Amino acid sequence: MRECRSLGAAAPGEPALFDLPVPSVEPGGALVETLYSGFSAGTELAYVKGTAPDFTATRDPDLGVFVPGGSRRFPVTAMGYMEVGRVVQSRRPDLNPGEVVAAVYGHRSVHALAPDALAVPLPAGLDPLLGVYVAQMGPICANGLLHAAAELQPGVSVELGDGVRDRCVLVTGGGVVGLLTGLFASACGAREVALADPDPQRLAVAAALGLVPVDTGEVELWRWCKQRWAHGAADRGADVVFQCRGQAAVLREALRSLRPQGSVIDLAFYQGGAAELRLGDEFHHNGLTIRCAQIGRVPRGLAGAWNRRRLAEETVRLLLDRGHDVRRHLVTDVVPLEEAPAVVAALARRERSAPGLVIEFPNTAAR
Repeated sequence: MRECRSLGAAAPGEPALFDLPVPSVEPGGALVETLYSGFSAGTELAYVKGTAPDFTATRDPDLGVFVPGGSRRFPVTAMGYMEVGRVVQSRRPDLNPGEVVAAVYGHRSVHALAPDALAVPLPAGLDPLLGVYVAQMGPICANGLLHAAAELQPGVSVELGDGVRDRCVLVTGGGVVGLLTGLFASACGAREVALADPDPQRLAVAAALGLVPVDTGEVELWRWCKQRWAHGAADRGADVVFQCRGQAAVLREALRSLRPQGSVIDLAFYQGGAAELRLGDEFHHNGLTIRCAQIGRVPRGLAGAWNRRRLAEETVRLLLDRGHDVRRHLVTDVVPLEEAPAVVAALARRERSAPGLVIEFPNTAAR
């Protein structure tokens, strides 16, 4: 049986490469050799450190609640969700050998795609490395915009930009999710898009992408928004906030920054408590909404018109337009697979910063 090299973690704080078997290609499936794989610092460092929620709790799919008892143990032999590969064998009518596709299967050098697995062929005009954003990361951000559109026009067919067009948009958090969400909002015709973060490097990237940087270490975010965006008497603040930083205190600032009856579209994941979140203040008195935009679901009522593939296609469209900027400003590090464990270990120990890390696989040289 063929084997692949896979990036995971042997023990807490110990990233490692594993040799894993690759199943045979089943009818309707395809075999891909990986070219690039994006690393998610938030999600995957939690696996490396052993702090991810599924080490201690398991979601009951029927009841929809988390119950004690983790489903994950060390070693973690596979992780990741932003891959680009070349099709080398295909039994799928929609994929041809030689095609470069974006998919979701982890940092594995070779993978057998199931018949129903999402695989998005990349157009010839798109840098293949940027395909790491197509199948998962970009759709996460696009789904946030779709939820904003559904909040503004519930129960009707909507386009991606309907929730931000001509509106004042705030993005909290300048990681990859926040920056891509800001780019989506700008491309969809927002009146103005501000990105708030305390990190000068992230703010510099936001400015380079054409977003308005707001340094939360220097200004009160809610006050900045209320002064910047005045819509009328007793009506100030952002029309919509995309919350992309998993801290309860930041969610509270997002709520305070909204105009009355505005919405926070929450794309963050909170591993800590919510002691700093006060739902009796602005949330109550201004009639605000917090909507979780989780990638596993599109807004209620839109599943017939929208799905993961369509969100991926919207991502391709954005990258074709702004790919040069994304490659220059969001991709900070490209490292070979063999060096990845040492780099990830340094990230886990906070000895290195690589917010836009992409892993390059040996097959890339043959491209």
